[in-house]
Amino acid sequence: MKLPFKTYQIGMLLVALAVYSCSVEKYIPEDEFLYRGANLKFIDTVLDKNYKEVKTETEGVLYPQPNSRFLGMYPGLYFHYKAQRENPGIINKFFNKKIGEEPVYFSDVELSETEELIYNRLENRGFFYSLIESNSIIDSSSHTAKVNYEVTLKKPYVLETYQLEKDSLPSTDSLELVKKLEKAVVDENSVIKKGMRFDLADFKSERERIDEFLKQEGYYNFNGNFLIFEADTNTYDNKKFDLFLRLKDNVPDKSKVPYIIDDVDVYPNESIETRDQEKDTVSLDSLDFIQAKEFFKPKRLSPYILLKPGQRYNPILSKYTSRRISSIGTYKFVNIHYKENDTVVDENGFRHLDAIIELSPLQKRSLRAELQGVTKSNNFAGPGLGLTYTNRNWFKGGEQLNIRGSVAYEKQFSSGEQSGLSSLQLGLETSVRFPRLLFPIVDVNKRFKYSIPQTEVKLGIDYLNRSQLYSLNSYQTSFGYIWKANRYVTHQLNPININYVRLGNVTEEFNEILNQNQFLRRSFEQQFIAGLTYGFTYNELVDNYRTGALYFNFNFDIAGNTLSLFDQSATDEDGNAVNEFLGLQYAQYAKGDIDIRYHYKLNDDGQLLIARLFGGLGYSYGNSESLPFVKQYFAGGPYSVRAFRIRGLGPGSYQPTDESSYNAYFDRAGDIRLEANLEYRFPLFNYVNGAIFTDAGNVWLLRENDALPGGKFSSSFTNELGIGSGVGVRVDIQGFVIRFDLASPLKRPAKSFEFEYDSPVLNFAIGYPF
Repeated sequence: MKLPFKTYQIGMLLVALAVYSCSVEKYIPEDEFLYRGANLKFIDTVLDKNYKEVKTETEGVLYPQPNSRFLGMYPGLYFHYKAQRENPGIINKFFNKKIGEEPVYFSDVELSETEELIYNRLENRGFFYSLIESNSIIDSSSHTAKVNYEVTLKKPYVLETYQLEKDSLPSTDSLELVKKLEKAVVDENSVIKKGMRFDLADFKSERERIDEFLKQEGYYNFNGNFLIFEADTNTYDNKKFDLFLRLKDNVPDKSKVPYIIDDVDVYPNESIETRDQEKDTVSLDSLDFIQAKEFFKPKRLSPYILLKPGQRYNPILSKYTSRRISSIGTYKFVNIHYKENDTVVDENGFRHLDAIIELSPLQKRSLRAELQGVTKSNNFAGPGLGLTYTNRNWFKGGEQLNIRGSVAYEKQFSSGEQSGLSSLQLGLETSVRFPRLLFPIVDVNKRFKYSIPQTEVKLGIDYLNRSQLYSLNSYQTSFGYIWKANRYVTHQLNPININYVRLGNVTEEFNEILNQNQFLRRSFEQQFIAGLTYGFTYNELVDNYRTGALYFNFNFDIAGNTLSLFDQSATDEDGNAVNEFLGLQYAQYAKGDIDIRYHYKLNDDGQLLIARLFGGLGYSYGNSESLPFVKQYFAGGPYSVRAFRIRGLGPGSYQPTDESSYNAYFDRAGDIRLEANLEYRFPLFNYVNGAIFTDAGNVWLLRENDALPGGKFSSSFTNELGIGSGVGVRVDIQGFVIRFDLASPLKRPAKSFEFEYDSPVLNFAIGYPF
C-alpha cells in the first residue's frame, strides 16, 4: 500500500536519486561555507543538575537556523540553486516555490552577538557570571561549517525573603491598596517561594497574578506595569537574595483606588437598525433593560447577569456574565464595557462607574436544508432530504425551537432474491431547549456560577417501511438537563427517556428470519423502552493551543426499573410468561460505554496523530432476555472499523453463510463492543487533508446463541478482532468536512493476518470519524 504524502514530498522521492548525484556543494560560492548549525553544551560545576527549561530557552537564541536536510540531502536548498539559473525549467521553479530555501552561510553567524544573547538568557534565569566559550569547525572539503558553544554554569542565586517595599507605597489616603498588596505578597497562590531560583519569567507571572488579584478587588484602572521587583544580593555571601515588591513612581491617582458599579444598563436588542430608535427602560432586580420593543423578556435575561449595582468592579463577573449570555444561543455578540462617572473619590474611598451590556442577536428564524446520498453494507443506496426550521427566541426568553422533517428512499442494487428491495423512511422531530432549569430545586445563581443549566424537551415520530420485510413505527420523547460545569466538562441527564416501537406488516420472509433467531425475535418484541440516560464529557479539544488534547465521554442508559413496580403478568404468543406495562412488553437493561480520544499535534502545519479507544457493555435482565434491537452494538462503517461495512463484523467469530443476504444485516449485533483506532492526519493543499489509519474492533454477545455460533465473548476475544487499514481524503471548508476513506482488511475475526488489498471498502461520510 502506497502512502499518500504531500505533493512536494512525492516530488522529493521522485527526484531523490537526482539530488544524491547533484550535490549542492558545487553551488556554494568559493568564499562561503554552508552553515550546519550549532551545538550547545552545559557544564554545571556546582549543582550537577539538568535545567531543561533553561537549556531549551537558551537554544532558542541560536541564530540563524541552518538549511533543512532530508536523508542527508538539502532538497530545499538544491531547488533554490537550480531555480537561479537562466533557464531553470518548470519542475525546478515549481519545487523552489514549494520547498525552496535561501542558503544560510557561516558568514551570517555573529558569534559575539549570540554569546551575548545566551548570557542574557542565563542572567534572566539566575545564572550570573557564567562562562561562555565558542569555537567554529570548518570543513573545507565539503564547504560547511558549524559552531560549538560551551556554557559553564555558576551557582544560581536563590530567594531568601519576599516582602513589600512600603517606602514606595502611597500615603494613608490609599491605605486599602497597601493592605491589598500585603495580602497578595503573602498569598499561598504566590508564584514567589523561598528557595526558588532568581527567574525573571516567574517575576513576570507574579506581577500578572497581583494585577489580576487587584482587578478582582475593584481596582479598575490598575495596571501590572505599575509594579516593579528589586533584588538585594548584598545581605548574603552565599548567593542568596531578598526580593522587594514596590510601586513605580507617578502612578495615577485613579489607579490607586477601587471602583464601585452605580448602574447596570442592558440593551437586549442592539444593532445598527435599533441604535437610533427610541427605547423604553424597564427596571428589574436593580438592572435597567433598555429596548425599543420587547425582544427579550427582562425576567428571563436577569438571571444570566451577575453584575449588580453596589458591587465592586470585578472582571471575572464580566467574563462569567458574557459566557452565560452567549450560552443562551440567541446572541451573536456580547459586549460588556464600563463608563467612569466622576473624577473624585467619595467619602468611602471609592470611585464610580456604570456597566453597559450590549447584546446583538442572531437571525431569529432560519431554515436549513440537507441533501444526502446514502450507501449501506447491504447494498442499499438512495437519496435523503432533511429540512430544519429553527426559532432562536420562541417565547422571548431564549427558548430554541427546532422542527426537523426528513425523508429518505433507498433501493437495493443486487441480484437474486434481494433484487428490487426498497426502503422508505419518514421522520419528524420537534425539540425545545429552554436556557434555564424547569422545575428548579436550587438557586441557579448560587449553585451554577460558570453557566446556567438548560432544559430540553424532545418529541419524535419515525416511520420505516422495508419492502418484503416489515414496517416499523417508532415514537420517542425525552425530558432532561444539559449543563457545563466548566470549560471542559459537560453533563447531560435525561430522567425521562421513552421509546415505543411497533413492528407491523411483517412478511413471511421476515417471520422466517425471526423464527431462525430467537435472540433477534426477543429484541424486536420489546416494544416499550422507558428509563434514564446520563452523559459525561470532558473535552480539551476546545483549546487549540494544546499540543496534546484529551477527549473523554461516558454514557449510561438504564431502563425498565421504575416500570417493574407497576407491571402486570401476561403471556406472549409462545406461551411464555412476560411482564407488561399498559399492555406493552417493556425492556429492562443497563448499558454503559466509554469513548477516549487523544489528539497530538506533531507540528504547527496541521499534522495530527489521533488515538481512540471505545468500550461498551449492555446487560439485559428481569423482563428482557436480550437488549432491544435499537440498543444493540454493531461494528464497521465510516465511524468504526472502516475496512468492513456497517454491521460487517461479528458477533465474535460468527460468519453468516451469505454476507449479502438481508438477514445477515440483522444478525451482526451484540451486547459488547470494543474498538481501537489510530489515525495520522496531514494537509495536502488548501482545504484538502489526507489521512492514514488503522482500525480494530468487533462486537460480542454475553450469552450463548445457537443461531450465532462463536458470538459469545471469551478470553480469546483479541483473536476475534477485525483489523483494517487504509487512506483517506477529507475536504474541510471552515469546519464542514466531506470525507472519503478507502480501507482493506488486514485480519478477519478468528483468522490469520492477510492484507486483502483487492477487497477495499470505500466509505463516504460527513465529518471526521473521531
